[in-house]
Amino acid sequence: MSDKYSDRSRVVKTIFIVVGVLFVGRLAMLQLFDPEYREAGDRQALRDVTQYPARGFIYDRHGKLLVHNEAVYDLMVIPRMVKDLDTDYFCQSVGITRDDFDQRIQKARKYSPFSASIFMKQIPKEDYARFENKMYRFKGFYISQRTLRIYDRPIAAQVLGYVGEVNQADLDRDPYYSMGDYIGKSGLEKSYEAVLRGIKGKKIMHVDVHNREVGPYQNGAFDTLPVEGCNLYTALDADLQEYAESLMANKRGCVVAIEPATGEVLAMVSVPTYDPNLLVGRVRGENYRKLDSNYGTPMLNRAMMGQYPPGSIFKVAQAVTALDLGVITPHSGFVCDKSLVGCHNHPSAQSVQEAIKMSCNPYFYQVYRRVIQQGRYKNIYRDSQYGLTVWRDYMLRFGFGQKLKIDLPRNGMSTGNIPDTSFYNRWYGRDRWAFSTIYSNSIGQGEVTVVPLQMANLAAIVANRGYYITPHVVRFYGPDSLQDDEYRTRHETGIKREYFDIAAQGMFDVVHVAGGTGRRARVDGLDVCGKTGTAQNNRDDHSVFIAFAPKDNPKIALAVYVENARGGGGSWAAPIAGLIIERYINGEVKRKDVEKMYREINPCQPPLPPKKKKK
Repeated sequence: MSDKYSDRSRVVKTIFIVVGVLFVGRLAMLQLFDPEYREAGDRQALRDVTQYPARGFIYDRHGKLLVHNEAVYDLMVIPRMVKDLDTDYFCQSVGITRDDFDQRIQKARKYSPFSASIFMKQIPKEDYARFENKMYRFKGFYISQRTLRIYDRPIAAQVLGYVGEVNQADLDRDPYYSMGDYIGKSGLEKSYEAVLRGIKGKKIMHVDVHNREVGPYQNGAFDTLPVEGCNLYTALDADLQEYAESLMANKRGCVVAIEPATGEVLAMVSVPTYDPNLLVGRVRGENYRKLDSNYGTPMLNRAMMGQYPPGSIFKVAQAVTALDLGVITPHSGFVCDKSLVGCHNHPSAQSVQEAIKMSCNPYFYQVYRRVIQQGRYKNIYRDSQYGLTVWRDYMLRFGFGQKLKIDLPRNGMSTGNIPDTSFYNRWYGRDRWAFSTIYSNSIGQGEVTVVPLQMANLAAIVANRGYYITPHVVRFYGPDSLQDDEYRTRHETGIKREYFDIAAQGMFDVVHVAGGTGRRARVDGLDVCGKTGTAQNNRDDHSVFIAFAPKDNPKIALAVYVENARGGGGSWAAPIAGLIIERYINGEVKRKDVEKMYREINPCQPPLPPKKKKK
């Protein structure tokens, strides 16, 4: 039996040996002697190449290009494929030091030895041309083309925003992005990121031993084409934006201009500002640090993030609220009693219209007292709590005390402050405050603060005689995608139109009638309606003005806020508003001497440097 199985075992072993020899022989033949196999093997290295889509362009309301793209190149590396590299020659070719090389390759290995990552980013085409024909010598490296944002005019930096490299939070939030990708970081670039970015494509390429692409894998059967991003067509008027920025040069503050009938933002200026092209390309990081550390805060969008006392422009909202509540009539008159609250010299107002024209503080002290103390309760504290609750409800209808909706990033956006009963209960204690404690709210001081966007919206509400459309910067995007319904929504204040007619007439008188506080906003041939404000401050007061024009069928409503400008709203904000209105409606400004003066002069106190930390 043992001999029988022994014979079988030898036969089986012989078969395995013969088969093994045949396989080894065949492999040797293919690999050592068959040139076709060697060539096929050379081509079996595959490279996944991301095809980045062109980011959508951004245009103004007249079709003028604001933002476009320019081709740049990223030098990519797959660390495990880096072989036989003449490092010194490579560094000389691409313009980096040996230390730079070591740091970059270590970072790439840490990310992944097997996956591609960016070794050098955003190489201009002129620099790329210097070493393009040497790339075949650098195994493991290849070029990926993408686009860089270019801002055609150095305007609207805080509105347009900027694009930057994704961080870990971006990667965790959205699987669309990979390390080294770019994303909108602020402004329209951020809020419309999903619209602008497009859809990435992909191609799989054969790469030979010399790191050269020799053709698509399986004739491109698994490739996908990139889909370019949608264009944004904004409501911004580029010429008006540029003009308003020129008038606000050498100052601190902001301008917001809105088309009342649509809620479209015509201009949004925040100064100090910066050229958006500073945050483009390889110098972006250094420039960002400089701008971010500038104590003039050029990257702050004051129009949306600033919280300011509104000053006397708030009297317009107070007037129509009191009229709607019936605590005053259109012809209610009050003595200009300066013992109640300070005021400038003028006759006592005999009507709401006159009070708005002359901006009488004691008048609106009396108006606010009637709103807060309506006599519903005998207890003065309880009565004041009731009145404040009613008053606050009206203020919220104007969009105050909340983040006003707009199609710009609202993280960091201010709400302003419209105090409620709990606010004063915490501050003074329950049943420890009444009208006499909070009367400063009557003239836009005290605990009331508003955001410049809300101020411009107030002007739009009066222009529309009682409602506003949700403010928005983008009109439509793509070939035919209209703006969302949210930005075409009409918000009613619920206050009678006739009361807004009175307010509008009072604002007309501010600019056009003797004794009005905003005469410097006057434009010949235009019915400009406005309201001045001087917001008290621990340094020089702020200069404030809201306006709309023409009085009937208005085309523009705006707010101008100049920080720490001696002389009040009539001296600085009002004439700047008048020039902007003239430029927008008439297409040109004839008062060249006035224009020159307000462009060049700086009425503001210098900004305070940041406080030094105690050691």
